[in-house]
Parts: sequence; structure tokens; C-alpha cells
Amino acid sequence: MAREKNEVSAARRVKHGAAWTIFFTVLSIFWILPLLIVLMNSFKRKAYIFKAPFSLSYIPLSRGFDRWAAGISKTFVGLKNYANAIQKTDFFKCFGYSIFITVVSVLLIVLFCSMTAWYVVRVKSVLSTTIYVLCMFSMIVPFQMVMFTLSKFANILHLSNPVGITIVYLGFGAGLAVFMFTGFVKEIPIELEEAACIDGCTPVQCFFRVIMPVMKPEIITVSILDAMWIWNDFLLPYLVLDIKKYRTIPIAVQFLKQSHGQIDWGAMMAVLVLAIIPIVIFYMAVQKYIIEGVVAGAVKG
Repeated sequence: MAREKNEVSAARRVKHGAAWTIFFTVLSIFWILPLLIVLMNSFKRKAYIFKAPFSLSYIPLSRGFDRWAAGISKTFVGLKNYANAIQKTDFFKCFGYSIFITVVSVLLIVLFCSMTAWYVVRVKSVLSTTIYVLCMFSMIVPFQMVMFTLSKFANILHLSNPVGITIVYLGFGAGLAVFMFTGFVKEIPIELEEAACIDGCTPVQCFFRVIMPVMKPEIITVSILDAMWIWNDFLLPYLVLDIKKYRTIPIAVQFLKQSHGQIDWGAMMAVLVLAIIPIVIFYMAVQKYIIEGVVAGAVKG
């Protein structure tokens, strides 16, 4: 009797597992479908992006395979949209600015916020508590409340350049980063630091040689979250940067609009694909650390 119950229970688990697998497979298809549509339309002529945005040919397959195949040959233009987009947006220059701003901003956020979190956890004082409260407060302040003031002060302080905007990103990214790093540092045994100090390490050496290597999963998680945010951000660079001289990729996409609201949709789709590729590669390379880092930083402590 017990054996039969176990077999029935196992069969139910297999059935439920198969059902959940099918459900998440379908959900994944719907999730990735917009990206595939953008990729497909990036190779089409402008006119046919509107005629057949969700299919390979503007001629239905029901009208015959030959006519459908002929429609495909007329619909697609190969890499012409990509060449056009690179020329119109000065893509490689914009790409360089985006890479510089993203990499430098992420490095600043990781370095200074991890040090701040370590100080907040290990040093119990009014100052450390105040710093932590201010970081948490910055997370709940709507960006719309400060964006016009920010734009004005950025001009006054000469931050309207790729170097200056990294400081702005450090300020806006500090709240979440300190929160996540603080939760992780609380789980690091203080005995590791005490042993390092006995061996002759200074506080700075202790942080870089002991604490940072242990914080690797959390550092990668914060880096991924901030890199995706900064790389895709449009509003902050648009407000802070001198866009006549410096344009990131999201701003370059906006400038594909022509007079009277006309848009070169083929070039825009191509630029979007080119903008997605680097961040997807970065995400795929370090994705295994995301869940580990988020759980360690947000649940513990």
C-alpha cells in the first residue's frame, strides 16, 4: 500500500514538473519574442517593417511558396540598415562614450559603496548610522524631484562630460549598492579581519586583500544591475551631458528622428540590436552569480 502511494506521489510530481516546464517555456518564448522581432526587422526595408512587422514576408504563405519566397527577397536588405545606422549616429563614437561611462561608473560604485558598507557595518557610530540612513533615503526619492536641479548644478560644476557624469551615477547608484553590500558584509566573520590585522595588515590592506575577495558574488551582482541600468539609461545623460559633443547610444537612437517626426525605423532597429549585444554578452558571462549575490545581500542580515 505504501509503495503504491509513493508511486502515485512520484507520478504526480513528474506531472506537475512537466506542467511547470511547459508553462515557463511558453513564458520564455513570449519574453524573448520582442527581441526576435527587433532583430528580424533590423534587416528589413523601411516600408516592409510596417507591412509585415511580425513575419518574414509581406506575402502570406497561403498564396504559394514561390510568391512568399519572392516577398522575402524584396523584404530584406541584408546589412544595409546596419551600415546606415552606424553612419547616421556615428555609432562607434557613441559606443565608446557608453562603454567609458558604464565601466567607470560601475567601478566607482563598486569601490566606494563596498568600502562604505564595510565602514557602516564595522564602525558603530552616529556618523556610520547617518550615512546608512541617507543612502536608504536616496532610494525612495523620485528622480523627477531632483532632475532639473541636477541639470543646473551639473552645468555649474562642469559635470556635463563623460567624466563628470560618472560622479552623478555614483551618487544615484550608491543607495542600492550600499544596501546590498551591507547585508553581505554582516555575514563575513570578523575573525578574518582580526587574523589579517594580527598578521600586520593595515585597515586598507585588510579590505582589499580579505574583504573584497570574499565579496566577489555581491560585487558581480551589483555590477550587473548597475551596468544594465547605466548602459540603457537615456534621461540622466540627456539632462547632464552636453549632447552636442557627447552622445551615448540611447541618445543616438533618439536623434534618428528626422524632420516632421519621420523615423528611419530600419536604422533604429539596427542600432537597438547593436546596443543590446554588449550587455547581453556581459550578462551571459556572469549570470551564475546573480541569484547568489542577491540572496546573500538582501536576505541575510
